[in-house]
Amino acid sequence: MAWIQFICHTTPDKAEALSEALSECGAAAVTYEDDADQPIYEPDLGTTPLWTETRLIALFDAETDQKTVLNMLGSMIDELPRFRVEAVEDKDWEREWMDNFHPIQFGERLWIVPSWHQAPNAEAVNILLDPGLAFGTGTHATTALCLNWLDQADLKGKFVIDYGCGSGILAIAAALLGAERVIGVDTDPQALEATRANAARNGVEIEAYLPGDCPDLPCDLLLANILAGPLQTLAPRFANLCKPNAGLILSGILQTQADEVSAAYNSWFDMQPAVAREDWVRLSGTRHDKG
Repeated sequence: MAWIQFICHTTPDKAEALSEALSECGAAAVTYEDDADQPIYEPDLGTTPLWTETRLIALFDAETDQKTVLNMLGSMIDELPRFRVEAVEDKDWEREWMDNFHPIQFGERLWIVPSWHQAPNAEAVNILLDPGLAFGTGTHATTALCLNWLDQADLKGKFVIDYGCGSGILAIAAALLGAERVIGVDTDPQALEATRANAARNGVEIEAYLPGDCPDLPCDLLLANILAGPLQTLAPRFANLCKPNAGLILSGILQTQADEVSAAYNSWFDMQPAVAREDWVRLSGTRHDKG
């Protein structure tokens, strides 16, 4: 099917009304993009901030009459934004999407392998995981930092908790690397479903829980790839979930946040210097014998 897209340049205070108007005009989808290279790394809880300059892209059937859309928009909003209309190239989008993802190696043993690819090394620890919309495939620097650490770890017989499991990628890696018991925890029920499904695909068992349902059992290793704010809040909880001498791996942290996050754990853990990749870091620590 052929498409055209209306690309509109607007501001945060007008973006929502414009998006709703475009949908009323028959847009099949409306997406928001940064129009000024202004990253938003970690919004405050309960907020959905937009960029100072926001670009809205509305997708329409190519047969749509552009003048009709503009007339409808003019009747719904006070001032038409700056915009342009472009044709969207007609192509096999599913094939295009699949061609962008290839097996990725982490360290010496670990590979992430999409289902439509053959594993480059059948003897390696191959995690079968297709790219998803929101739950992670290992390509982000924070996930890669954790996978590289796991690749070097001795997990045989260990009890591991992946707190903020998302797709389950870290939990599955731990299980495939020899962990005896693995628990995944997430606030999103869809993430728990994704973890269970991906675990079954990889032939491993992952127990998946909402935070309030997670068994209060101390583990040998706790992984948490989330964000700096929640990591600081969860420090006492993580201390209770770790045995004496248990390992702690934290990521989802910007380099500018590393010292503050590390300080939140010093009462319970011996924290090591941060390991950086791009703008992100991984923190590691060992649970004190007491305290």
